[in-house]
Amino acid sequence: MDKRLHFMFCVIIAMLLLRESSQTGENIWATTLAASQGPEENLPALTVTTILEDPYVMVRSAELEGYCIDLLKALASMLHFSYKVKLVGDGKYGAISSNGNWTGMIGEILRQEADIAVAPLTVTSAREEVVSFTTPFLQTGIGILLRKDTISQEMSFFHFLAPFSKETWTGLLFAYVLTCFCLFLVARLSPCEWNEPKNEENHFTFLNSLWFGAGALTLQGVTPRPKALSVRVIAAIWWLFTIALLAAYIANFTVLLGSGSEQLPIQTFEDLVKQRKLEFGTLDGSSTFYFFKNSKNPIHQMIYEYMDKRRDHVLVKTYQEAVQRVMKSNYAFIGESISQDLAAARHCNLIRAPEVIGARGFGIATAQASPWTKKLSIAVLKLRESGDLDYLRNKWWESTCLHKSRERWSPLEPQALGGLFLTLAIGLALGVIAAVVELSNKSRHAAGHVKKSCCSIFTEEMCTRLRIKENTRQSQETSGRANA
Repeated sequence: MDKRLHFMFCVIIAMLLLRESSQTGENIWATTLAASQGPEENLPALTVTTILEDPYVMVRSAELEGYCIDLLKALASMLHFSYKVKLVGDGKYGAISSNGNWTGMIGEILRQEADIAVAPLTVTSAREEVVSFTTPFLQTGIGILLRKDTISQEMSFFHFLAPFSKETWTGLLFAYVLTCFCLFLVARLSPCEWNEPKNEENHFTFLNSLWFGAGALTLQGVTPRPKALSVRVIAAIWWLFTIALLAAYIANFTVLLGSGSEQLPIQTFEDLVKQRKLEFGTLDGSSTFYFFKNSKNPIHQMIYEYMDKRRDHVLVKTYQEAVQRVMKSNYAFIGESISQDLAAARHCNLIRAPEVIGARGFGIATAQASPWTKKLSIAVLKLRESGDLDYLRNKWWESTCLHKSRERWSPLEPQALGGLFLTLAIGLALGVIAAVVELSNKSRHAAGHVKKSCCSIFTEEMCTRLRIKENTRQSQETSGRANA
């Protein structure tokens, strides 16, 4: 019996010691977080409230770090103040509760539990009525965060045309027809290709020229084969054009298939409202929620009514919860676009829809009539002008996913192939000029034999090859027989 009592007594003592140890550990953890920078001698001390959100404020090795922590250090160095950081008690940004009091970081400033709030805190008119905000240190808006496989759609039946834009395809068709016409014309004009128009058959008819151009597009050799230098110049420049064109098409089509960059079915907030596959929501009590509540836009009102009716199901408590829900279920998160860009960079299966509404900024909140408001605003402006804010933005938004992400794809526009089109045009011009020179040389030699002017022989040759004179004579004979 004594042994049993002794054993029970030891167990109770051990449990009490473990409980005391865990409570002590919690106090040390809280103290560590609060003592990010202790007060220094002869420096004003500020209590800073913030909230945990990646990459603004994060806990690493029992210390706080992140964009807002680096910003706070830079401000303290410029304005010469010391500070201690505390995490907001209720884990909220700040909104009016049902009893009329403010929650979150705004509430702590109003209750004088903190002097300033350095966090991704959106500047809104409702918050500006009770606290003061500095110049925004980050600009953002409201976007839609989606998971890629929840918005994927079947490829179009004509998906193989996607590597080039419609304007590019139109330009290629025009270039093909123009090149084939130049082949047909130059083959008729060149005496090296068609020496005796009255006795020989010209193999480069317009249909044969179209077939020759199409064969080059598939890298296949077709007949007839050019003999004259002028025709060979046009054929060679067309072959060069088709090789470069096929290389560009294959490269862009490969990127297209690898990136899955087909057009997203959800591009705008209107698309989000019309679809029925995804649920959507935002942070409970956030400025984004009240933006849709106060907006007069019909689409925004529909979004607010949807979220308000399903408040317990679609609204999330934290940003991390929102990201996890998007990744694991058919859910679209409506929130700050700058935070969504980071999520899409860190998680390669996430993407942000193109439309961004409600341009806004993140500012530092202070008590009204606080002397620190103007000082902090000027310091933020100086950091922006010196490029320090851009440096912090690049530092904390950098991600391995950004480097490993697939290439961004877009259809090739005519401007991208402008040099290729110009080269083809120059080649066609050279071919026509070469044909004219060849015909001129033959006319000059013929003029010496028949003792006529070179111009008259050139004109006769031109009319014969283009069948102008023959058609005219036939029409005259036909009209004469009719009159008889």
